Order: sequence, then structure tokens, then C-alpha cells
Amino acid sequence: MLRLLQLLWAQLSGPSMVLKAFFPTCCTSADSGLLVGRWVPEQSSAVVLAVVHFPFIPVQVKELLAQVQQASQVSVAVLGTWCHRRQETEESLGHFLEGLGALFSHEPWLQLCRERGSKSWSCKATRRQGPAPLAPVCEDQVMLVFYDQRKVLLSRLHPPAALPERQAGDATASAGGLAAVFDTVARSEVLFQSDRFDEGPVRLTHWQSEGVEASILVELAKRAAGPICLLLACLLSLISAASACRVFRPWPLSFIWSKLSTCEQLRHRLDQLTLVVSAPRAGGPTQLMRKANTLVSVLLDMALGLLLLSWLHRKDRFAQLAEALVPVADRVAEELQHLLQWLMGAPAGLKMNRALDQVLGRFFLYHIHLWISYIHLMSPFIEHILWHLGLSACLGLTVALSILSDIISLLTFHIYCFYVYGARLYCLKIHGLSSLWRLFRGKKWNVLRQRVDSCSYDLDQVPAPSSRPSACTGPCSGSGITRGSLVPAPQAPGVQGAARGRGYMGPQRGRTRHRQGQTLVREAAGQQALELFIGTLLFTILIFLLPTTALYYLVFTLLRLLVVTVQGLVHLLVDLINSLPLYSLGLRLCRPYRLAAGVKFQVLEHEAGRPLRLLMQINPLPFSHVVHIYRLPSCGCHPKHSWGSLCRKLFFGELIYPWRQRGDKQD
Repeated sequence: MLRLLQLLWAQLSGPSMVLKAFFPTCCTSADSGLLVGRWVPEQSSAVVLAVVHFPFIPVQVKELLAQVQQASQVSVAVLGTWCHRRQETEESLGHFLEGLGALFSHEPWLQLCRERGSKSWSCKATRRQGPAPLAPVCEDQVMLVFYDQRKVLLSRLHPPAALPERQAGDATASAGGLAAVFDTVARSEVLFQSDRFDEGPVRLTHWQSEGVEASILVELAKRAAGPICLLLACLLSLISAASACRVFRPWPLSFIWSKLSTCEQLRHRLDQLTLVVSAPRAGGPTQLMRKANTLVSVLLDMALGLLLLSWLHRKDRFAQLAEALVPVADRVAEELQHLLQWLMGAPAGLKMNRALDQVLGRFFLYHIHLWISYIHLMSPFIEHILWHLGLSACLGLTVALSILSDIISLLTFHIYCFYVYGARLYCLKIHGLSSLWRLFRGKKWNVLRQRVDSCSYDLDQVPAPSSRPSACTGPCSGSGITRGSLVPAPQAPGVQGAARGRGYMGPQRGRTRHRQGQTLVREAAGQQALELFIGTLLFTILIFLLPTTALYYLVFTLLRLLVVTVQGLVHLLVDLINSLPLYSLGLRLCRPYRLAAGVKFQVLEHEAGRPLRLLMQINPLPFSHVVHIYRLPSCGCHPKHSWGSLCRKLFFGELIYPWRQRGDKQD
């Protein structure tokens, strides 16, 4: 069966001589008349849109088609005749319909007929083989495809890129063969505005011929939406201008607002409302769907926030939270004190550096003492603070969750400080050990080029003469001084005087330079030995202090990662509410034909001597692709690190999330 459908689809989309006639199911019971639609020569397809019934005046039919073509930019024409034989007296109607081809000339001319008292159909497409009126007439084979006009009009056919990879071939064929059908029906909506209750000169049958769909509530909402959107747009523009004013953005406040999740979520909510109430109408289905998804997301978020607010106000839960908050903070502080006391001993039987262990332990214990004092100082005001913060839930559940994330950050600020202290000490030791290790290997860090270069510490680079200085050049050349010695060869007295006159360097001065060179060599060797000795001392000290520092860094990093994980779950829920396309998912669940990924065909009749009749059904878009295509942008207030980058930062002691943003300059 699947192979048969694939062959049928190949016949539908391929360039063959079989004429495809797409006929709406709402017209199968219509009275006889003319077939109005569009001819698609690239696909050899005729898309029937409506049936014009008797009595009619041909000039009025042509005027109606011209108006529709001007409004929709679709070349609508009379494609043929439709004959529905219900009684014996209608036998002569077929001959009359055959003669209408002279009034409405179209090539090819369709003749569809439904037999009386049976489900059999007869389809015929005729065309003349020449321009002459008496040219011979030939018939083409017709394949009749029924489609639901209402579903095709309201649906949106998605491009092949939106479909799964396993359906890529079918999607390409669907986009190429059926895009013209969907586009024709969608753009011809002006033809469906009339029904049988209208007193027009032409009577039509289409999917709205029994009555145009309308709702009083929808019309009232459309009337009221304009002034409300205009008022909200003015209000939001004032809020945006006030937030962008430099008076409200001094340096400390701007830095704090950039780190708070609540401010990021409020900024994102302002962008959402600005998009919804923006003055220009949606330019296409994609922008319209984005506005609808944003509006539904904001409304659902605010509804959940009001439910949370009502739950908090019921039974005075703010007081209960305030009473439970201080004991929880004390409990966390006590557990941290026990952990530090355990680290100050012999944790897991490890031999730690006693002095450094005691210094770090007392330093962190003092911070915990300050934190407990701060919590007890703020305890009388916690209930009022929670009550005022709870009122912000009317702005949405995401705002309340962002406030919860900021509260967690404030309550665990001492853990963050411990993590920063441990990370800085650990990072300092790691960088010191790496620098000293490069010293032992004869390497150095090039700050300008940001790379490791070679730096040899041999005696050859010292600018001092050797133990046997060579003869001078220039004025001394040709003076009788032998190379490799400062003692002159025996010469005549006249030659010696000439040599002194040309600047001859005597034996005393040469021995002085030799002693100076040996002194420079000894100083360079001593300096190199001192560098290696100090480097060895520092390397030994750092390598023995590293386990103590690494243990504190490991413990506080695990605590910090635990807090980050909790905050990450909260932000994941916020991003899910912000980015989930709820309106599109609702359409996919309630009206799956609105989001079409393609079509499938059901064989209605396949007999010899009769035309092939198929029923076109819309194949809905999968839920995963609905989320992928219509997913809304989220605030994304924190950077996302890969696992490799995160492990590298943790190993080298670099700060992570949330205070160091992506792209900041690293130490």
C-alpha cells in the first residue's frame, strides 16, 4: 500500500500528461454550474475554488472573476462545467453545459459529472490541437483529487527544512507540487466572503456558502484591541525611556542591575509586551504566530503568577516563610562551621600544612560569624521584605522565580566568597608553579605575543670576552700583534712608534679588560645560580602548600556548584516558560491541520475505465518540530559553558558563573 501511494504521489508531482483536478469536498453535493478556479500549467493541475450556479449572466461572472483577480492577484478563471445529475429531467442539462465552452474559452476545458443514484464520477478534459475553431479536439486523462477547502485555507504548509530528515524527499515533492494549491486557496479568501444569504448577481458554492464564520466576542475584541494596544504602547515607551535615562543608571546601580536575574527578566518582559502591542500589523504568518505565542506566553505566565500570589496570601504563608528562613540559614551556617572544623583537623587522614590550615580555617570561620550576625540583624524585616517581593508575582511566575534565584544568591553569598577566596589562592599557586616549571625548562612567557618562548640561561649569551681575547681590529690590524694574544711581536723601533701613534692598546690595558670580563662572567653565573635557587625554594614551598589550598578549593567549589545547580534549575524553568510556543502547541493539539508538514492520499476509487479518485489529507507537523520552529527567544542572562570549558576553568581555578560573563578578559 505504501508503494502504491508513493507511485501515486510521483504521478501527482511529476511532469506527466495526466491532468490533476483538485476538487473541494464541499462542492460534491452542489447543483450544476461552472467550475471556477486556477490553472497551474507547471504542474498540469486545475485547482477548483467554487461552483457558479444557474441562473447567471456571463458578463457578471467575468466581472466577479476580474474583481477577485485584482484583489487576490490570482489568475482566477472558468475552468469548465460541473454536472450533478439528480433527476431524470436533468439529462439534457449536460448538452447545455457542453456548449458553455464557447462563452468561457479555456484550455483545457474540464467536464466533471456525478452520476445519478450512484457514487461513480466521470471526468473529461478536452483541448483543441490547433488555434482554428474547427480544429480537432483531444482528451486528456484526468486524476480527481478531493481536498477539504476549509482546512487547506487555514493551514500553513511548512518548507522542507522543517520536516524530519527521514521525510526530506517527501517534503521536497510536497513543497514543489502542492505549494501552488495551498497558495491558491489561501490567496483566494476574498472569493469566500459571500454566502447564499447575500443578494448578489452570482450564486456560488464554497466552504462558507452556508454562512460566513464569525463571532460577536471576536469582533468586540478586535474593536477594543486598537485603543488598548495604543495606550499600552504609549505606557511602555515611557517606561523604556525612563529605564534608559542616565539618571537612573549610575555605575553601582548599573553593575548591580546587570547581575540580578530579576532585572534581566523585567527587561525581557518589557520587550515581549512591546512586541505584542507594536503598531504595525503582522507582515506574514511567521510574525503573526510569533506575536500569538508571545501573547499566550505572557498571559499564562501572569495567570500562574496570580495563582502563586493568592496561594502565598492564603493562611499567611509569608509569615511562615519568614519564620523558617532564619533557622534554615542558621542550620547552613552550623554545617559550614562543622565542615571547616573537620578541614582544620586531619580530613580523611590527609597530612595537611598545619599553619596554613589554621589560618584559612579561622579566616572562613570569621566570615561565617559575620554572616550569622547579618542574618539575625535582618530577621525582624524579613517578613515585610518577603511580602513586598511577593507582590511582584502579579507580573508573572517567571519574575517570581527570578526573585527566588536572587534570594538564593544573597543567602549563599558567604559560600560564594569562600569559593572566590579558595579559587584565587589555588589559581595563584597553579600559575606560580607553571611559571617556575618554565624557569627550570629554560622557557618564558612572552606577554606581547601571548605565547611561550625559549630563554636559555647559558654563559654564551653573557657579553664578556673569553679567557684568551683575540687581537683588536681596525687600527691594530697590521701592527704586528699576533692573533690570540695581547703581547706584540718584536718590531723595529720606528714601527713601534708608528703603532703607538695609531692607537695601540698596551699589555696593561688588555689585562684590565680581561679581569673585567672574568668578573662579569662570575656575576652572571652567580645571578643564574641565585635564580635557580630561589625558584627551587619557591617551587618546593608552593608544591607542599598546594594540597591544603586544593582541598579547601575543592570543598568550596563543590558547594558553589551545588548552589549553581539549584539556580540553574530555576533559570531552566524560567527559560522554558519564556520560550515555549504555547499557542502553536495548542494549535497542533486541537487543530493539527493548521500546521501542515505535507499531505497524504487515500485511494477512494481505482477501477479500470474510471478516473482515479484520491482524498488529500493534511499531515500535521510533529510536536518536536513545532517547538523547534516557533520557539521564542529567552532572556539568557547567564553564559553557557561547554563541559570541556567548565572542566578547564575548574582545574585552573578560574571563576565561573555568574559574575564572570563570556567574553570578559581573563587573568
